[in-house]
Amino acid sequence: MNDPEAINVARPRRSALLRRLPLVLIATIAIIGAVTLRDYLSFDALARNREALMAFRDAHYLLTVLCFMSAYVAIVAFSLPGATVATLTGGFLFGVFPGALFNVTAATIGATGIFLAARWGMGDRMAAKMETSEGRVKRIKQAIRENELSVLFLIRLVPAVPFFVANIIPALVGVSLARFVFTTFFGIIPGGVVYTWVGAGLGEVFARAARPDLGIIFEPHVLGPILGLCALAALPILLKHVRHRKEI
Repeated sequence: MNDPEAINVARPRRSALLRRLPLVLIATIAIIGAVTLRDYLSFDALARNREALMAFRDAHYLLTVLCFMSAYVAIVAFSLPGATVATLTGGFLFGVFPGALFNVTAATIGATGIFLAARWGMGDRMAAKMETSEGRVKRIKQAIRENELSVLFLIRLVPAVPFFVANIIPALVGVSLARFVFTTFFGIIPGGVVYTWVGAGLGEVFARAARPDLGIIFEPHVLGPILGLCALAALPILLKHVRHRKEI
């Protein structure tokens, strides 16, 4: 005869394993992809196959768009190598526009997949722990909650924040799906447009047998406007801090 207590204990454990399954799947595919796909999702691979890709695009434009965006979503969702190359490919195949729109949309969908997997796997439990914790952890949670939109935009706009980290943190602090999607889509537009623009000029780069300058995003004429957007996103936080000090 089955022991009811043992069954009750087993069910939460099974439920916890099921919740973490998407994260385990993402981590597993990411590790396998890092080993097996690095040579296939590279700039050299794009250079070798550029003529075939362009011919396929000219013959089957809509199918190319669907295949490209599906591949980009998978690259982001499973943290595979080649996200930058995918962005360049979007610009190379489709131009700055609609290439940037395809890139940003696909990246947002992929990022949302990671966000949902993290929230389903451990986000609710982690958010509850942070809610009941004291000290620094609680202050971090409170700071994000009080300035949620500004913080979410900042972690997208600042080039130093890894994309994967920017997808996980909001899930762990209980950010809503709508706000995550909104800030992700609009927050990655500046960087996405820059790299799509670089990709749109790859024809000349290929002709010179050279490599694109991916460090262009740190050039003053590019980084300056992005930092300006960062300052604009941080302005509500600063104003709130100044107003709080005045009240004290």
